[in-house]
Amino acid sequence: MVVTVMKSVEVETVNAPLPLKLRIEGMDCASCALKIENAMKRLPGVSDISVSYGQESLNLKFDENRTSVAAIEEKVRALGFTPVSGIAREQIRAGAPAEAGHSSWWRARKARLVAVIGGLFAGAALVAHLAPGIAQWAWSIAAIVTIVPFARRAYAGAVSGTPFSIETLMSVAALGALSIGAPEEAAAVILLFALGELLEGVAAGKARAGIETLVALIPRDALRERDGTLQRVPADTLAIGDIVIVRLGDRIPADGNVIGGTADIDESPVTGESVPVAKTVGAAVYAGSISTNGELRIDVKRAAADNTIARIVHMVETAQESKAPTARLIDRFSRRYTPAAMVIALLVAIVPPLVFHAPWDTWIYRGLATLLIACPCALVISTPAAIASGLTALARRGLLVKGGAALETLGRIRTVAFDKTGTLTAGRPEVTDIVALMGTQDELLAKAAAVECKASHPLGVAIVAVARQRGLELPASFGAALTVPGKAITARLKSGFVSVASPRYVAEQTALDGALVTQLEGLEQQGKTVVVVLAGKRVEGLIALRDEPRSDAKRAVEALHRMGIDTVMLTGDNRRTANAIGDALGVRPVADLLPDAKLTEIAALREQGPVAMVGDGINDAPALAAASVGIAMGGGTDVALETAEAALLRDELTGVPELIAGSKATLANIWQNIGFALGLKAVFLCTTLFGVTSLWMAILADTGATVIVTANALRLLRFGYRER
Repeated sequence: MVVTVMKSVEVETVNAPLPLKLRIEGMDCASCALKIENAMKRLPGVSDISVSYGQESLNLKFDENRTSVAAIEEKVRALGFTPVSGIAREQIRAGAPAEAGHSSWWRARKARLVAVIGGLFAGAALVAHLAPGIAQWAWSIAAIVTIVPFARRAYAGAVSGTPFSIETLMSVAALGALSIGAPEEAAAVILLFALGELLEGVAAGKARAGIETLVALIPRDALRERDGTLQRVPADTLAIGDIVIVRLGDRIPADGNVIGGTADIDESPVTGESVPVAKTVGAAVYAGSISTNGELRIDVKRAAADNTIARIVHMVETAQESKAPTARLIDRFSRRYTPAAMVIALLVAIVPPLVFHAPWDTWIYRGLATLLIACPCALVISTPAAIASGLTALARRGLLVKGGAALETLGRIRTVAFDKTGTLTAGRPEVTDIVALMGTQDELLAKAAAVECKASHPLGVAIVAVARQRGLELPASFGAALTVPGKAITARLKSGFVSVASPRYVAEQTALDGALVTQLEGLEQQGKTVVVVLAGKRVEGLIALRDEPRSDAKRAVEALHRMGIDTVMLTGDNRRTANAIGDALGVRPVADLLPDAKLTEIAALREQGPVAMVGDGINDAPALAAASVGIAMGGGTDVALETAEAALLRDELTGVPELIAGSKATLANIWQNIGFALGLKAVFLCTTLFGVTSLWMAILADTGATVIVTANALRLLRFGYRER
């Protein structure tokens, strides 16, 4: 008998990588984030790593069969940082976010470490005073005990891909000082280094406070109206279509439209505009704004995660993480600089004794001081600290910049190009003249409105509005309208095909009467835009419209000229209309441009230097993208806002010179920081080689420079712009 033995085969299921988000305390600069990123890359099964020191967060995906959450957290702790909160497995699978609450700086790990080191230092100093005979032993014990956490961090960084860290430089210097019989200086170096780290953390926390202030603008609860009753609910639970009540003094809990009531709204938290704005039925309102004198019923149009404040915060956080060209240059420099500095310190320590028979102790001591002075912390943090402060300061004023690269470029702009309609002008053209060559004015207007009623162009909207105001019955149209961008729109009416077109397009289709041309030119010289109503090949009349310049356009142009920046207006309008607007505002007009021709003009301007393009419409998106920096008006389309590198939430053109002034202030701050960091190192390097600088002075120079550079960057948070 044959017995068949069946073995059960356990099929191993392959789990998809799980997302993990941790909040990390103790990250003060990009170097800290790089240490964690390098360490995570060496863990098996870990991918999609994103570390943000600005948001104090670590995001990644991991294979729980190869690496556990505990192993990830332990690696973070080994590097000297504190993982505050993660997400349990059940929450991870559900996609839940990490909750985080910031603790006070004096409760942080670095503060506790400073307290312990300070206590040991004070104890050693007391023993040295009371029993001088064992002073060396007391200082040595204090130095050896206090160096342990930093040496462990240096080792953890070295095995995790960051061998040339500040902890490495400091540990080598402190151990070297012990080896040459200077334990009191070794202890002083360790204490000053720990204190410097704590101060850097405090300064970094102040930089983050700008973002936290924006987040705090959104109220935590809202008064929702449902089925005739009012209920207090968490603001983040509001859904699109909910109705909320905002009373006097309340903050608006969500973006939406007013459907009842009238009130003056303080929008300064969002747009930076200090004067309250009157809001009535149909007006858009922003989350975080404050009702100053009335009650409103608001129809919620955006969920909490997508409201204006949330988008601002996200844009600023994302912008802070994108490195500016100067930051990338310094990062590349520092990667070579740190190992080179260690080699120079070694040469300082060994060359004089070997070549000139100088005392070994003296030159080893000076080599160790050189090692501390060479630490690149102040240099590395000089640019990102200034960029982060500059971005936050501008965001507080309703000026969004989507990255350090755009912020730097704005300060180097040579030319600002403006779209005309909706940018330099109010974007609300009004019909001023109707010239009927056949039939009556109302008949001509009705035909034009019938053609334009399916279009969204501002000129067409104005023509339809006037026809409706007059109560005209519009001829029926058949099929879809045919649009030739920038030239004409054609529809089939009962009487035949009718076009509303630009004079240039009409001239291509049929000959124009001399008297008509004279009349047309006269209207255009008054700064009016003229469209021709064409039935087949027959001209039936003219309609003239005028779009008045914005009230702040001239001030913005004059401010740019005072900065030495050229201005140009790019428009599809005819030259006479463009000249009228250009002369009124003091801006050089370039007319008769179709959307693709704007790209050619932008390319020509870029050959002369960096160009900023300011626009608000869908047809501006290509030009915004082609410019060195695209600036979208806050009242413009979502396409323009997404394409541009900067946005004016206040929807005022004076924000353009303000953006450029903010960029120039940031660039000046960056070079101040770089000059201070390198200059201080050069001075202390010279004093070290001549034997003037001690080890504790060297570490004080480094940590002090880092704190001063950060404090200087924080000055940008108080940036203010004043028109001269």
